[in-house]
Amino acid sequence: IFAAYVLLGILYESFIHPITIISGLPSAGIGALITLMAFKMDLSVIAIIGIVMLVGIVKKNAIMMIDFAIERRRVGLNAEAAIREAALLRFRPIMMTTFAAIFGALPIALGHGAGAELRQPLGISVVGGLILSQLLTLYITPVVYIYLDRLDRRLKRRLEPELQEVEDRPRQAAE
Repeated sequence: IFAAYVLLGILYESFIHPITIISGLPSAGIGALITLMAFKMDLSVIAIIGIVMLVGIVKKNAIMMIDFAIERRRVGLNAEAAIREAALLRFRPIMMTTFAAIFGALPIALGHGAGAELRQPLGISVVGGLILSQLLTLYITPVVYIYLDRLDRRLKRRLEPELQEVEDRPRQAAE
């Protein structure tokens, strides 16, 4: 998670936006653990491999939304409009990725036969984690983005006072 934070921080040149992306990961882990407990399965090495895979999928979905919102912010939209547009336009690709991963892991989760008991925790953790994380991430990520974007703007104004003057000039010229 730390490596992902550092890489995302370098990518977005921000300390704040990687936190927005990583904020959806706990829901994925909790969903995987709840599903494993519901099916009375242990947290094995194979299940942990499924959770690592799950973290990558959930992080990619959040990146699709946040990256689009950041691009819209650069065009001039405010944070609420940018994340709303990102959520609306990226909903379909996010759901396609999620359903592809769920349907790909479903045969492993439902598998029978020789060695199926070894692979089942992987499939069950991925399917359960994706279902819960998608339900929560689509609501959590935009809210976290809005609040952390406000924090980011506030910090930038404190650290760079001349930035405030540049932001105020276009508003005065438009009036």
